[in-house]
Amino acid sequence: MPLRRLALPLLAVMTAAGVLVASGCTATTDGDDREAVTTRAPEAVVTVVADPTPEARAIATSAALFARSPLVVLAPTDEAAAVAEAGERAAAWGVPVLLAAARATGDSGAEAVEGDAALTGELERLGVERVATIGGAVAPEVDGVEVEPAEDVTEAERPGPADAREDTLLLVAPGEEGSAAAATARAARADVRAVPGGGTDLQSPASIDLLHGSTTTRTVLLGSDFATQADAAWSVSAARTGVQLPGGGQRVFDDRRYVALYGAPEAPVLGVLGEQGPEAAAQRAAQLTAEYAPVSDRPVVPMMEIIATVAAGDAGPDGDYSNELSIDALLPYVEAAEAAGQYVVIDLQPGRTDFLTQAKRYEELLRRPGVGLALDPEWRLAPDQVHLRQIGGVDAAEVDAVSSWLADLVQQEALPQKMFVLHQFRSSMLRDRSSIDLSRPELATVVHVDGQGSQPDKQATWKALHEGAGEELHWGWKNFYDEDEPMLSPEQTMADVAPVPDIVTYQ
Repeated sequence: MPLRRLALPLLAVMTAAGVLVASGCTATTDGDDREAVTTRAPEAVVTVVADPTPEARAIATSAALFARSPLVVLAPTDEAAAVAEAGERAAAWGVPVLLAAARATGDSGAEAVEGDAALTGELERLGVERVATIGGAVAPEVDGVEVEPAEDVTEAERPGPADAREDTLLLVAPGEEGSAAAATARAARADVRAVPGGGTDLQSPASIDLLHGSTTTRTVLLGSDFATQADAAWSVSAARTGVQLPGGGQRVFDDRRYVALYGAPEAPVLGVLGEQGPEAAAQRAAQLTAEYAPVSDRPVVPMMEIIATVAAGDAGPDGDYSNELSIDALLPYVEAAEAAGQYVVIDLQPGRTDFLTQAKRYEELLRRPGVGLALDPEWRLAPDQVHLRQIGGVDAAEVDAVSSWLADLVQQEALPQKMFVLHQFRSSMLRDRSSIDLSRPELATVVHVDGQGSQPDKQATWKALHEGAGEELHWGWKNFYDEDEPMLSPEQTMADVAPVPDIVTYQ
């Protein structure tokens, strides 16, 4: 058989997940002069192996976990029994499993098809000297590489043992448990687990428990289903903290809705939250939420929306027509909510300053896992405006500046997803709402409809603001004790407001 050698750049076998060369480790036994396998940890903290074909995923996993292997096992992609046998042998021998795509055989012998180049490149990178084939697998011709059936490979021809990759957790998507790529990870002695729940949800309570309980420091996500995983590195790092939001998991609207008290500390005129102290407010939020439990089709979580910066009738010393409460004034309410298992949103009424400037004042609170942020454009004034004479508004660019900063904070601190609330009862309050960036998975964006008065008017506002809205948005409804005519009961709120709101707030 003629021999040929293809000189391919290593880049040809790397995946879009960015697998890079890392320092390897080799184990040998005393008196054993066989060439040893060298494993390595994936250089990236989180590596996604989501290539569209099983052949490519097998190569990518080999590249992530092995630096050198003089022997590999090769199976045909389309023969499930052969792949399973290859996995068993590879696990016993501690070497990678690679796959050969389908081949056509004619009078001139085996004909190479697309995929040979990547496979050949991986054989060369690994320094393979021997390919052990299973079933009908046909190895590409590479100079200096011997090919023989796996059953003919003697113990003396197998490489020495490799160090276990106990630092690496490999999570497999459905259908990947018996794949060649998963077998390669087992051969490297990585910790191979299926994603709990049979999907790719990394922020479910079960996945959080798994990741938090793991002693590994590297994670590989295996399966083409992970190709659409939004910011996998953040999802994994947040899950590894073990922190869960009220109601469980790390997504704000994971099959739940919220019932909130709104207001400012010690200011009853601004909302019902300020009618009592922190602990009593938490108890009141819990009692109100309990009224929704029998009529809601989802579990209901209590919440406090605390006004942190209050619109002012005069300019004040800083000229911004906004009174900024101190963190010390807000902290007792935040801590009372946390102790009661309730979510918190910090609300901004910025006057003539911008939302981002005010949001940064409360970064200390926003670093807490269960604290989100609300922007109230009604109180965002232009330089020549005054509260109660004009209704304010904000452009998408300013909203995006805040959401980008907040999402970056979530990433940097490995926090769960945060609620990001945009209050609106007129289209002019969010002047170009359709342009607002909703792409950051670290945030769950809510349009909170704050209309008050007669129910027909409120329903008309609710319907008007839904027009043209994307599915990415969540929705909030506000019940006013004094201003609504009449205020809806919990039963009416759940039955008469359509679509049913994700948040119901009381002011």
